[in-house]
Amino acid sequence: MKIKTKAVEYSAVASLPPIPPVKPKKPGLFFRALMRIASAGDLKKVNFRLLDPVRPYEGFKPPYLILMNHSSFIDLEMASHIFKNIPYAIICTSDGFVGKKALMRRLGCIPTEKFCSDPSLIVTIKQMLRKKRCSVLMFPEASYTFDGTTTPLPRYTGALLKRLEVPVITVRTYGAFQRDPLYNMLQKRNVDVSARADLLFTPEEIARTPVRELDAALDKAFEYDHFAWQKENGIKVDEPFRADGLQRILYKCPHCGAEGKTLGKGTSLVCDSCGRKWHMDEYGELHAEEGETEFTHIPAWYAWERSEVKKELENGTYLLDVPVKIGYMTDYKAIYMIGNGRLRHDADGFLLKNDAGDLEYRRSPTESHSLYADYYWYELGDMICVGEKGRQFYCFPLDQSVPVAKARLASEELYKLKKERRI
Repeated sequence: MKIKTKAVEYSAVASLPPIPPVKPKKPGLFFRALMRIASAGDLKKVNFRLLDPVRPYEGFKPPYLILMNHSSFIDLEMASHIFKNIPYAIICTSDGFVGKKALMRRLGCIPTEKFCSDPSLIVTIKQMLRKKRCSVLMFPEASYTFDGTTTPLPRYTGALLKRLEVPVITVRTYGAFQRDPLYNMLQKRNVDVSARADLLFTPEEIARTPVRELDAALDKAFEYDHFAWQKENGIKVDEPFRADGLQRILYKCPHCGAEGKTLGKGTSLVCDSCGRKWHMDEYGELHAEEGETEFTHIPAWYAWERSEVKKELENGTYLLDVPVKIGYMTDYKAIYMIGNGRLRHDADGFLLKNDAGDLEYRRSPTESHSLYADYYWYELGDMICVGEKGRQFYCFPLDQSVPVAKARLASEELYKLKKERRI
């Protein structure tokens, strides 16, 4: 999937007004059917099935708040099947509206910026639930999982549930990550996909449960490890490209410590710095070609990288400072490619400047608990996004070996460190 872009000078678009609010629209029967028809082919290919089709939430009348984990685009296609009998709106990233605002509205999509404060979104959700009697689907992780484990959820989501006062349904998917992991360059694997929909809270349970307990229950509901699930269930992925792009998450060599020197290709991951090589087997585990394997479990390697980033933050050595190509969004007409610049990330947060000298954007470490970073974003390249409601800057490192995953890990760990020091 691609996105409309337009090359312009930043000065030509800097004065454009921020994106105005999009009036939400309840999807009609025609567009709900259109989504199901468009999804039918993919769901048939993956032999999609709904586990335990006796759904206890159907004892409660809609509207519902639907919370779903996020692995790949097929999540939306599964939702169109699971909830085919009810209208529902979808909270989605604002860049999804670029070039197709009218269609997205008719499909019931509501745009918002990832990992940015947006109080108006709560008002919109309440309007859909109460006035339009339309359920709302959200991906609370806000971004695809990188390593097949849970992306951190925002705190005080439980407070949102108390304000909405509707039944909360969770949807957990199985096989979606194995079929199309984000790091694997949009290459689909031959894996069956299924999902389970459960009633997490009734309105009465929400009313009597403290916010912290609601948050804890949500955390538990969203605990998953797709690689562990693959191994435990003997899910075979034998495509010869299964390790392509694996360096996007396993960017640091545990043998020599070099960063940005690993390369996933075919069924192997190799460190160009020390020559160490690992084979990725058909069940998602790694095996060193020689000697003892440091990490057989990919999420364990990724967790180790997180701990290494945290050490850098604590001892003051963490720094990302790279030349980037910059995309800018301030309306839904296009992503404006405004030339090159430099992105810096350290303990003080992000600083973005362009080469023309008329852009300087800062973002503090406590503005968000995570970071919008993506691989091969709309086929343009690996990307780090910084910005605020109404305007977003999409930064593509000119050196695509720069690990955007490290920036996301650093953002999450820096947020926690700064918050702990303020308590």
